[in-house]
This record gives sequence, C-alpha cells and structure tokens, in this order.
Amino acid sequence: MQHGPAVRRRKLGAELRALRTTAGLTSGEAARLVGWHQSKVSRIETGTSGVKPSDVRLLLDAYAVDDTQLRELLLALAASGDDDRHPWWHAYRGVLPPTYRDFISLESQATGMRTLETTVVPGLLQTPEYARAVTRAAVDGLDEERLDALVEVRLARQGVLRADPPLHLDAVLDEAVLRRQVGGPEVMARQLERLAQAARLPQVRLQVLPFSAGAHIGVTGPFVIFSFSNTSDLDVVVLDHLTSSLHLERKEDLEAYTEAFDTLRFHALSIEDSLEFIAGIHQDG
Repeated sequence: MQHGPAVRRRKLGAELRALRTTAGLTSGEAARLVGWHQSKVSRIETGTSGVKPSDVRLLLDAYAVDDTQLRELLLALAASGDDDRHPWWHAYRGVLPPTYRDFISLESQATGMRTLETTVVPGLLQTPEYARAVTRAAVDGLDEERLDALVEVRLARQGVLRADPPLHLDAVLDEAVLRRQVGGPEVMARQLERLAQAARLPQVRLQVLPFSAGAHIGVTGPFVIFSFSNTSDLDVVVLDHLTSSLHLERKEDLEAYTEAFDTLRFHALSIEDSLEFIAGIHQDG
C-alpha cells in the first residue's frame, strides 16, 4: 500500500521497464542511448525518484514507442511533478492537500472510474449548492474564501465528463446517499434532479443499492477504482480516510475490489429502475 505520488512513480517506472524489455534493451544500454548513467534509469524504473516528462519522452523515443495514447498517458503521469507544465489545479495548490491533488491528477488521466458511494453523492455529479454544503460539513473552520476555492475545484473536476473523450463513470450509490438531507430539502431536490440528468448521459452508468439489499460488501466504506487506457498495470484503487487517501495497486487488491464492485452492481437496481427510484425519492421529498 502506498500513497498517491509513490504509487504513480512506481507504476510509471514499471511501465517504462516493461517497454525497455520489449525493446530488447538492458538498463545500461538504455542509459547510453539517452546519455545518462545506468543508475538513473534504475531509479526511475523502481520509482525511487521522480522523472520529468522530457526524460520520459527521451526514453519512449529510445524504445521506439509510437502509440500516441500510451505516450500521452505516461507523459501525463510524469507531468504532475514538472514545474514547466502546470495542470489547472496547480492554481489551487495553496488550499488543496497533496492527497487531494494526487486524486485529481489520477482522475484527469483515467479513462474509467468505478466508484461506490455510501454517504454522499460522487463529486463529479454534485451541484454547486450540494458541493458547498458537503465541503462546509467535512472541513471544520473554513473561511468563505477557502470554501469558495474548494467548491470551484469540485466543479472544475466535473470537466472530465465533458472531455473528448470523456471519462466513463460507473457509480453505485447506497440508498443512504439519496436520503441524507445535505443542505436541506431544496438543495437535495436539485441534487436528485442532477443525478437523474447525469444518469442519462452515455458516459455515466448510475445504479442505486437499496436498503432492501441488506448488508453488502460495501458496508466497510466507499472506494474508487481508476482505469487507464492501453494498460491495466496503471489501474489503482483509492480509499479515502478523514485525513488522507490510501492507494492500492497490487494485482490482488485490484482483483478483490473489482470483484466487489461487480457484486455490488449485481445486487443494485438496474439503471432504469435506479432512475425510477431516484424520481420516487424526489417526488416524496
């Protein structure tokens, strides 16, 4: 188990090592091709040191990697630590903890996101009013300026659903998410409408896990599985805690959480029935 920056370095290094092996090169030969010492290649491949996008580009050229999507993904993984290339959330670095920045980085690079939510609506589907109420409740002592900034970040993150191509979001929501009165009845009414709209988007799959399903494998807490194009080796599970996030990237962890998510989907209502369920709660509220 590792925290975000470490797991990203390790995954990037592992992929670069695999590409070097495919190219039929030793680490020493690769180093000579790009004019480095062999130890630098080793540190990059083991994830013990960061690597700039410019260095990744050199290695990819040396390994004759011409897959555009794979190149872009690996360069994006390296870009978060490069001072010459700031992503949009860099402007909020003064208010965002490192674990949150790393989560946004993974979210912006992923092609797919599977999430179980047991308490609140996923950030990518929140209305501004709901996001403000959740943020205010989750972080004590926020002044209005910082609260505004955190809400702006939450809403800016939603751009991944409108990107070309968009992130594919597969979400299972416990019924408690829909019934918890975050921000009051009016805020919840608009939030339920937003969920119904989002559920009709082709890039969003939304299912509700009703109370009638009883105890389920997700009762231990919410989780997110990020998936990436070209290689499953970059997939990662994220578990959120009160003060930090935990990243799981071992194959057995990914398999266990993938199986858990598939089980939750099986026991959840269908997409059509979930829409009717949300509409019913909205009408009752």
